[in-house]
Formats: sequence, C-alpha cells, structure tokens
Amino acid sequence: MTSRTLRRRLHHGDVDGKGREHVNTSVRDGLNEPLLGNYDYGGSPVEGSTYEDTWDDERKKEHLHWALLFSQLIVQWAQWLANIVLGSGALIGRLLPLPSITHNGQTRKLLARPLSPLQEERLRNLQQRLQVPFDGSRVEHQDALKQLWRLAYPGRALPSLKSELWKEMGWQGSDPSTDFRGGGYISLENLIFFAETYPGPFQSLLHKRDGNRADWEYPFAVAGINVSFMLVQMLDLQSGKPTTLAGMRFLELLGEDEMAFDKLYCVAFQMMDAQWLAKRASYMEFNDVLKSTRTQLERELALEDVSSVKELPAYNLLKR
Repeated sequence: MTSRTLRRRLHHGDVDGKGREHVNTSVRDGLNEPLLGNYDYGGSPVEGSTYEDTWDDERKKEHLHWALLFSQLIVQWAQWLANIVLGSGALIGRLLPLPSITHNGQTRKLLARPLSPLQEERLRNLQQRLQVPFDGSRVEHQDALKQLWRLAYPGRALPSLKSELWKEMGWQGSDPSTDFRGGGYISLENLIFFAETYPGPFQSLLHKRDGNRADWEYPFAVAGINVSFMLVQMLDLQSGKPTTLAGMRFLELLGEDEMAFDKLYCVAFQMMDAQWLAKRASYMEFNDVLKSTRTQLERELALEDVSSVKELPAYNLLKR
C-alpha cells in the first residue's frame, strides 16, 4: 500500500481512530492531570473499575511484557548494526524508522537524529515558550485574554477579567486564569493563533455549528488547553531533544516552518471535534476522544510523504 493510499484511508475511513490505537501516555511535570472527564491519563485504574477489568488489565500487561522484550531485541540489533556499519544511528534511523514502544506508560526512546542549526534554534525557542506559565497578574497576559475575546466575539463589549460572560467561551468559571494550571501561556497563544489564522473553523468550533451535538458539550476554551497538553506530551517536547517517532517527525516539520506547532494545534483541535462528532460523545467521554485524536495524529505524522503541516490529511478539515 502506498503512503498516498494510506493517507486517503486515514482521512476518509479512520476518523474515529478505532483501528489499532497506540497511545503514548508518558507525562511529566504538571501535565498529568486532565482538566475534563474522569479518565486517568497515565493509564491507572479509575474509581468504579471492576475486578474483572483489573484481571483483564493484568493479562494485557503480561502480553505487553513479552512483546516489549521482543521489541527491545529489535532495537538493540538496529543500534548494534548502526554502530558497526555507520558509526552513527542517523542513517539507519532514516532507513528503518522504528515505532515508539510504550509499556506501563513509559516510552522507549528511539535512535536520535542530528538536528540542523535551524531546527535546534526553533526547538529551543519553542521550549522557551513552554516554560512560561500563565500569570493573571501580568499585563501582557491580561491583554492576551482580552485579545482572545475580541477575536471570538467581534463587536461585543469586552467584559472585565472576572465575569460570568467568560463561561460563554468555555472557561469553567468567571476567572479564566484559574483554568490554565500546567497549560502555560502557550495554550492561550495557541487559541489566539487559531482565531487569527483560521477564523472560520475557529468560529465553527466555538459556536458548535457543525454536526449533531451532544446535550452535554465540551467547553471550548478548556478543551483547547487540553489539546495543548496532549501535543506537548505526544511530541516529547519537554525532553532536551525529542526521540519519540512523533517528536522526531515534528522536528522535520519545524525545520520547514517555525509555526509548525501552532498550526499542528489547529489541526489537532479540528480533528478532535471531528472525532467527537463521529463518536457521538458527550462531556465525560472527552478524554477518550482526546486519546483517539492523539492516535490518529501520530499515524498521520508517520506518513512518509508529509513534509509540512498542510500535507497532513486532517489539514483538509481546516479548509471547510
């Protein structure tokens, strides 16, 4: 099957992300608490799980254990071959891109690829953005919130920074600053970028214009923060240099476009809403939808003929 055929299948037949879901649930430093739903994003049992569920999980873990041992042998063989033949894992990584291996929530790292000076600079700038927490007392952060309101509701009067009107945008309370938690300032920047760059899709998601919606919908703004969480984890951006498959593929996109993360965020948000509609989900299923979104996005990032965010099959969702 060619990669272009695979892209068509991903776009037209796998929008619900049900096929062979593989989710990297590695979490770090404040990114381990979902803002919506009751799912433990780290994969541990949640309240209300049955003994049979736990037993099934144990059997799955046993199978995963043996699968992991076999996968480790393959990885070690590839590293040995690379060291002997090439003295480096760079070329073998290009010829034999190994999938990320996840076991008990821990991701096995892949052979790191050398970065160009441009990639290193852009990755460093992005990681610096990730380190900025949202601070409701900073004037520039207050101004950013006001900018988001103006973009979301052009022509409407700007409310005070603590107002019940913010709930209309999908914040959980009257003070949006309490919803950021570990999301950081970049999650607000992501929302603003979405509103400025793709105003049509942004407005459609904000006002839930597409499809038959659930009676209990996800809150737009807080869902956007969750999408930022998911991307940071999936792309392994809190590592010095990402070494997961999705992370390394993202670095290639970043080398082509400095705003690749922000554009990928827009794609992921739109993809999440498409998954939401396909699953006919409601509020308490949000984290399951986010997991499916991550699975599909990882698949699309792995496609060989994708060299920019705009070449992802799901980018077409932003053209509607």
